[in-house]
Amino acid sequence: MICLTFPRTHRLTRRPEFVKCYDDGRRYFSKNFVLFVLEKEDLTAPWRVGLAVTKKTGSAVQRNRVKRVLREFFRLNQREIPNGIDVVVVPKRRMDPERVDLTFVTQEILPIIHKLRERSARDGEDEA
Repeated sequence: MICLTFPRTHRLTRRPEFVKCYDDGRRYFSKNFVLFVLEKEDLTAPWRVGLAVTKKTGSAVQRNRVKRVLREFFRLNQREIPNGIDVVVVPKRRMDPERVDLTFVTQEILPIIHKLRERSARDGEDEA
């Protein structure tokens, strides 16, 4: 049986963790999102995700919907995400929050996740 929970160990919770991703992480861009990805020294550490949805996105109802859909995406695709990374997802200002649903987010972010997976696989081969 596959466990599809989203435990606290997979979440960025403190401001210094977000700031470290912003300052030291690589940026990956899609049409409507920016992902800040920080690769950790310990490649066996669980991946963690943080969401930074600002008031520029829309009303509180719209922001909460965007966050809910993003959390659901990461919960359903957790097998695809490589270990040893911290990710902060930031929606771009021009994104229409009314259009955000699971297929929209999947089309935007899943190719970046696959790119991260390939990169971590290459890095693992280099060290071995």
